Amino acid sequence: MADPKTIPWHAMGADEVLRTLSTDLGTGLADEDARKRLLEYGPNQLTARKGRGPVLRFLLQIHQPLIYILLAAAAITAFLQEWVDSGVIFGVVLVNAIVGFLQESKALNALAALARTMSSLAVVLRAGAKREIPASELVPGDIVLLQGGDKVPADLRLLAVKELRVEEAALTGESVAVEKRQVPVDEGAMLADRLDMGYASTLVTYGTATGVVTATGDGTEVGRISQMLTETQSLETPLTRKIAGFSKLLLWAILGMAGVAFLVGLLRGESALSMFMAAVALAVGAIPEGLPAAVTITLAIGVSRMAKRRAIIRKLPAVETLGSTTIICSDKTGTLTENQMTVQALSAGCVEYAVEGAGYDPTGALLAGGRPLSGPLPTALEECLRAGVLCNESRLEKKEEGWRIQGDPTEGALLVSARKAGLDLAAEEKARPRLDVIAFESERQYMAVLAGGPGGAPPMVYVKGAVEKLLGMCDDSLAPSGQRKPLEREKVLAVMEKMASQGMRVLAFARKEMPGLRALGHEDIAGGLTFLGLQGMIDPPRKEAIEAVAVCRKAGIRVVMITGDHVVTAAAIAKQIGLSGDSEPRVMAGKQLEATDDATLDAQIEGISVFARVVPEQKLRLVRALQSRGHVAAMTGDGVNDAPALKRADIGVAMGITGTEVAKEAADMVLTDDNFSSIKAAVEEGRGVFDNLVKFITWTLPTNFGEGLVILAAILVGTALPILPVQILWINMTTAVLLGLMLAFEAKEPGIMARPPRDPKTPILTGTLILRIVYVGVIMLAVAFGLFKWEVLNGRSVAEARTAAVNVFVFVELFYLFNCRSLKHSMFHVGLWSNPWVYVGSGVMILLQLLFTYLPVMNRLFHSAPIGGVVWAWILGAGVLTYVLIEVEKHWRAPVTRARA
Repeated sequence: MADPKTIPWHAMGADEVLRTLSTDLGTGLADEDARKRLLEYGPNQLTARKGRGPVLRFLLQIHQPLIYILLAAAAITAFLQEWVDSGVIFGVVLVNAIVGFLQESKALNALAALARTMSSLAVVLRAGAKREIPASELVPGDIVLLQGGDKVPADLRLLAVKELRVEEAALTGESVAVEKRQVPVDEGAMLADRLDMGYASTLVTYGTATGVVTATGDGTEVGRISQMLTETQSLETPLTRKIAGFSKLLLWAILGMAGVAFLVGLLRGESALSMFMAAVALAVGAIPEGLPAAVTITLAIGVSRMAKRRAIIRKLPAVETLGSTTIICSDKTGTLTENQMTVQALSAGCVEYAVEGAGYDPTGALLAGGRPLSGPLPTALEECLRAGVLCNESRLEKKEEGWRIQGDPTEGALLVSARKAGLDLAAEEKARPRLDVIAFESERQYMAVLAGGPGGAPPMVYVKGAVEKLLGMCDDSLAPSGQRKPLEREKVLAVMEKMASQGMRVLAFARKEMPGLRALGHEDIAGGLTFLGLQGMIDPPRKEAIEAVAVCRKAGIRVVMITGDHVVTAAAIAKQIGLSGDSEPRVMAGKQLEATDDATLDAQIEGISVFARVVPEQKLRLVRALQSRGHVAAMTGDGVNDAPALKRADIGVAMGITGTEVAKEAADMVLTDDNFSSIKAAVEEGRGVFDNLVKFITWTLPTNFGEGLVILAAILVGTALPILPVQILWINMTTAVLLGLMLAFEAKEPGIMARPPRDPKTPILTGTLILRIVYVGVIMLAVAFGLFKWEVLNGRSVAEARTAAVNVFVFVELFYLFNCRSLKHSMFHVGLWSNPWVYVGSGVMILLQLLFTYLPVMNRLFHSAPIGGVVWAWILGAGVLTYVLIEVEKHWRAPVTRARA
């Protein structure tokens, strides 16, 4: 037999399928044949992929330039026998490595979760007998029996179907259960259109079927997705890429400055040992030891804030990635929509009605001409709603978590519309007890119920089904008053097309009096029906999603819908939520996408808002195409089919309620409420996190730059070092914790979602911020070096002079901290008291500096000495001067910034 994976089973007739698989519909495979095939094809389970071991994964957490800088700092401080400082730095490295290791370990559960979707039992025919066996023992050619509630155990070609509906959203993204049939389809049909196939891991919601296994294990569609998930490489986030590049640049700059200092000293005749110690001091000063800790803590605070807004972050760098997002590729069902079918339009007696409300909550009114109905319902409308209640196998129930449907969502929508109109569901069923029923069959396209008449009235047959089918069975229609009148087929079809053009699924309803009838047959309703009306339903967009999309558009973030659902439905929802603003959204179907080459797609993709009826490979292709154009792409999804694209995207967002475990494990973030508005909130928080990181870097680098310049200046002039390595470590570690980290608690600045996303190619620090860093660093150099020399020339000890220099660095940093609360505005713009932690940190820092200066034990440990009031005046003056100069520079640049905006 040919490789089952290469055969178009969906396009073949039943007899040809059975011949190709060498099996028999009536008896199934013989036991010996099944054993041979199990050896040939292997068990029906996904192959576990070998990954890196835990030790290697842990060591790779340290394989980063920034961590190398920290390790160098720790080694240098250990060489200087500053064991406490060395231990603190090693501790930072260890914490970073542990956090990264734990996050990666969670991600590796994706394949295990996928494999669990395949584990179940299956009912098969073997050697003519019905047996229940583990699904892992299924082989191609096995005859499988399905019924409602079963998980499809392998890929099947359906051979006999009775009212079968299968929930395939996890695999195709389609919002409603698919009605299956055994008739072959076109060979080029997309996955969601292969109605004669059942796929592993999908769920039978209704009916029964017999199918033959065409693929097992890795050969199934879900197995193919597993392979894609394994082969898909996770991208580094924009933050990790920028931090890595920034760290490399910083590393070479530090080594260069240290090398220059060492060579200059040697040329001046200094000893190699003393110059080595001076170079070490310069390197220690230039290394921002607090940066990794600040990044981790700032991201962790962002994680906490996002959790409060219903977004759970699984990987720390994803916090910032959201803030850099330029495009969001969103699934439709449950994310942009309610994932609850809702009747939105009715037509009865040639009168059109709108239905308020969304979802299964039966709150809302029926509107005619824009006004709520009052008084008794028109007879035609009441009968149309009643037909929807009686021709129904579902139940509407109120649970603690809200209203829920037990059964088919489409039938549930009919119950909700009736409740909104005031019908008592229980009373209707009691007054008109079911006497007989003709269940829905896809071939006949209708369902009929024979109901007893209330108060001794004759029985009535109520029918629901496809519009064209029922129109052919009707002789007349019901007027609003209840009188029978001629059927206006063209008007009915026009209303149906109007509803369908809005993406609605339309059902028709009819009735027929049946005096004395107790058993119902198809011949009884083949003609003579009275047409009652139409109900149009759709999975409606979330109101908050409409608002969130508008905010994203204002923020310069494109939102693109990528769904497996029908083109018309997807386009209608896209228009309602405003994906393309006021213009009609451009739509590309999966078949068009398949026929489009990469160059053409690259040229067209920016103008397309909706990709419908797509398959997993196409979702992955779209994400890659967007990334190739420089986008930072967020991808949302909930199904198994979404996992590869979630993993490939810059940030994958999975649904917490409806999402499969596979999708959650492949994602960077999980939404606890499955709501697109939570993505908008997370983007907002992400922008705030990135702002705070840039604020910290802009704040901390002038100190490292200034310390390096002070050491370099001392070597060039040939004087004693104004600050010692141990004092540099004191400055860097204490200020980073007590001052710099306070910036992580800054609230989001006003208008954060009114600005466009950052260009992914833009470095962390803009030219303006680099100039500011140099500016403040030079101020620190001038004041610290000048005050050091002044103190020495005026007869003060070197220890006192160095203490003055150390305090210059600390207090200039302290005043500059308030400049950095906003990089473009004054701190009054963001709120004087909006971040009380900066005041707490500043107070503790001042106290520590007083101890550093005056406490004898600190004097011995850090070679400091008490200083006088005049020196303090110079120190505080330098801090105030720095604050004023930076605020003047911000004010001077503000008109330029506004002009560019």
